[in-house]
Amino acid sequence: MKEISQARSHPRTWHDLVIDIASRGVYPFDQNLSEKHGSHSLYDSSQKFFILSIFSILFREDELYDSASMEEAHQQQHESGSDDLTQRRRSYWRWRKQDFFPEFSFQSFSSYKSALSATCPRLADRLLSRSSDAYEIDAARRESENPMRRCLTWWDLLWLSFGSVVGSGVFVITGQEARTGAGPAVVLSYAISGVSALLSVLCYAEFGVEIPVAGGSFSYLRVELGDFIAFIAAGNILLEAIVGAAGLGRSWSSYLASLVKNDSDFFRIKVDSFAKGFDLLDPVAVAVLLVANGIAMSGTKRTSWLNLITSIVTVCVIVFIVVVGFTHSKSSNLVPFFPYGAKGVVQSAAVVYWSYTGFDMVANMAEETEKPSRDIPIGLVGSMSMITVVYCLMALALTMMVKYTEIDVNAAYSVAFAQIGMKWAKYLVGICALKGMTTSLLVGSLGQARYTTQIARSHMIPPWFALVHPKTGTPINATLLVTILSAIISFFTSLDVLSSVFSFATLFIFMLVAVALLVRRYYVKDVTPKTRLVKFTGFLFVIIASSIGVSALWNAGVRGWIPYAVIGVIWFIGTLGLALLPKSRVPKVWGVPLVPWLPSFSIAMNLFLIGSLGYVAFLRFIICTMVMLLYYLFVGLHATYDVAHQPPEQAKFEGER
Repeated sequence: MKEISQARSHPRTWHDLVIDIASRGVYPFDQNLSEKHGSHSLYDSSQKFFILSIFSILFREDELYDSASMEEAHQQQHESGSDDLTQRRRSYWRWRKQDFFPEFSFQSFSSYKSALSATCPRLADRLLSRSSDAYEIDAARRESENPMRRCLTWWDLLWLSFGSVVGSGVFVITGQEARTGAGPAVVLSYAISGVSALLSVLCYAEFGVEIPVAGGSFSYLRVELGDFIAFIAAGNILLEAIVGAAGLGRSWSSYLASLVKNDSDFFRIKVDSFAKGFDLLDPVAVAVLLVANGIAMSGTKRTSWLNLITSIVTVCVIVFIVVVGFTHSKSSNLVPFFPYGAKGVVQSAAVVYWSYTGFDMVANMAEETEKPSRDIPIGLVGSMSMITVVYCLMALALTMMVKYTEIDVNAAYSVAFAQIGMKWAKYLVGICALKGMTTSLLVGSLGQARYTTQIARSHMIPPWFALVHPKTGTPINATLLVTILSAIISFFTSLDVLSSVFSFATLFIFMLVAVALLVRRYYVKDVTPKTRLVKFTGFLFVIIASSIGVSALWNAGVRGWIPYAVIGVIWFIGTLGLALLPKSRVPKVWGVPLVPWLPSFSIAMNLFLIGSLGYVAFLRFIICTMVMLLYYLFVGLHATYDVAHQPPEQAKFEGER
């Protein structure tokens, strides 16, 4: 109504507002009603004319909006309504070239050749272009033709996050790091990683409330850091997610085979003519991926309920492990508490951090939450807090039950229970691990598909993958893409090959989201003065550079406290400088507390953990980024440029800035 009151004082603006309301039907006033009847229907056409008539009568704008204009608008909307109805009747399963490459640059070979010749100016244009909240929330979603269903509450998000994060990793990594990395102090490693993950969760939660769309971090980065950075970061994390799903499928097969016949390759088919690492075909891994993704395609709420049921089973097993562990605990097993020193605790924190990943997949489902401003903060922050406590209790129970020097690296919990006469408990651990991998696959398939959907909505990949099925309310095309790729990889590729592909993409994007949050708070285009922008950029550079410096010193083996104190002071000065700058924007509903301190600390922790991953991870990231850059230069760049610069009367998108 604020727009209406402002428009009445500006006659021409009022005229445009009436036309805009007539063109959009009831949606601006009642989104639920519009979604209920469909965004493109004859119902909307009649509503548009009705609203137009009411506004003309109520506000007496006859001199600006006469009967002739009214008839013309009604005729346009009637024709538009007919076109929209035809579009709604189009089959979901369509395969025309226009559905994959509708942009002008790909209409013919000559148009594509012309686009390639303009690569440099187009790259300069898109390199600094940023999306907007309105684009991501409203305009981009139209590419899906049908809306995703708002069916998730904070309770669903809490358990989806729990199911995605708590997999088999905690049962394997805890024993390894307690034995060879940190000793009993592994509980501190989990606490450190939990704090770092929680800081990232806070950043994701604020963005999820402000921009509740399916793209998650892709949309956040696109709005604040631009198309190019968003594509590179999203492409890497999507690749890592697909490879991770393939590895999870292979692990599921190995774990089941070990329970059945104590042979991890029992279900695999040996092909001697294939290269080593690709010679064990795994049909079980493919079957598991197909089933998990099939369930995800059938409906979000159905998947959420299945995840809830299985997660309750996991909670029961974890409670059993913790209670039995503390019942048979010995405080003497905690001595010495730091057998490998502070270095061991920090290095183990970088390793166990992977047990916390997966919540970002849940953040991708913000578009399907009933009340994002309430559900996202409670669901994400609540689940990560609960998971951190659970991990610390499990680690403490293990190290108090068994001396760290006697922990079995390969089956820590199963062997620990066998030592106290409970050999049957290994089956509980096995079931819990299988369940954890299954729910990780389920929630991962949901998140990966929605990530892909938002990328397709931006036309960085064909918009065909953005389509949402009208019956299931899920992005089936995007889910099929992720399923097919992960199934092919899991069928041929062994676990050791897959594990070498993992990189720092997850930590890297967590760091970028924290940077994007600071940009969102301190910089608004055409509002923030240039002098303040220069100061903000300088302080942000100091924060990032000092964080990299700490990581470099630690990994170089420098242990004296003086260098760390100096760099710590520099980081403090950079963050303090930001704190003294006035903010250009404040959250509308919910926001991260203690800005810029918490985002700045998140940047430092993520960069520190990245530095602990080794040169192989950096090499993989560089290679994958170069491949993605080639795709962007030959395809993605030209598609997004055409969409951003098409004539207004043809534009599907609005709000680009």
